[in-house]
Amino acid sequence: MDAAAASPAGPPSLERGVARAAARWLLRLSSPSATDADVRACARWRASRAEHEQAWQRAQRINERFARVPAALGMAALDRPESRPRRTVLKALVALVAGGAGAWAAGQGRAREWIADYRSGVGEYRRVALDDGSVLELNTSTAVDVRFDARMRLLRLYGGEIAVHAVRDATAAGRPLLVSTRHGEIETEAADFDVRDGDARCQVQVRAGEVRIRCAGLPGKAVVVKAGQQGDFTASALPEAAPADSRVDGWTRGILYADRMPLADFAHELGRYRRGVLRCDPAVAGLRISGIFQLRDTDAALAALPATLPVRVRYLTPYWVGIGPAARA
Repeated sequence: MDAAAASPAGPPSLERGVARAAARWLLRLSSPSATDADVRACARWRASRAEHEQAWQRAQRINERFARVPAALGMAALDRPESRPRRTVLKALVALVAGGAGAWAAGQGRAREWIADYRSGVGEYRRVALDDGSVLELNTSTAVDVRFDARMRLLRLYGGEIAVHAVRDATAAGRPLLVSTRHGEIETEAADFDVRDGDARCQVQVRAGEVRIRCAGLPGKAVVVKAGQQGDFTASALPEAAPADSRVDGWTRGILYADRMPLADFAHELGRYRRGVLRCDPAVAGLRISGIFQLRDTDAALAALPATLPVRVRYLTPYWVGIGPAARA
């Protein structure tokens, strides 16, 4: 392991412009469309300054550490200069290459997300059949790594929400299935359950079977959550099992259920499925909304609000929307 990777403080920082150039070269040369001329041009850039070579070597180490930039991702970043993939990839790579303790830690986390085995974009739903016969469903903005070995079946959830339909392991080892999050882990032999990993807490709901939940900060302690129950936990607090809300997994059917939901909460939930900003004016935040809304068409959901509530929906741009009080007559 190199010294930069071993040091808790992270590597020394580099000029951000140099780091950005190194990240661009890494993406270009990772693309199948890279030419010999590209390789020679990169070599000239590296030789022109010692800092360029240092940045390039760091980019190479990072590339190896995170199992190489996927070729298709590199092509997307290069072929569409203003695309979201380009901005996401460059942001993560520049943070990693530039270094500094804070940027290093933040960049590592972001890099793991964009090279995760399975990812979903904003408003995207994915269903994946796993090698053991289990099924994994990804809600909006979710990233998951899958690692099966002789001892366990591991799903590493970096953020977002998943529904897991875990079957009993067919091998002689009887491997458990684990979902690992920043707050702790959920373990089962066979169960249907939902995991939503947020910054403040992790929410788990069990539809069939049972799971064991362990917090990252409380080794050796666990709580069992059974079918028909749900619970929230953090890195330092185990969940208290409570009756499950059967509407939590509505996203797997493309539906958001609202039953006297505060409008501010509704806007927050709906905003997870659309790009840009969706703001709710404090003046109407406490209004209650009920209904069944299609997550595949968030504009239609917003358009329905003035029919039942004294509000208006204003589009400053397609990506900046506000919900406020209805205009007075």
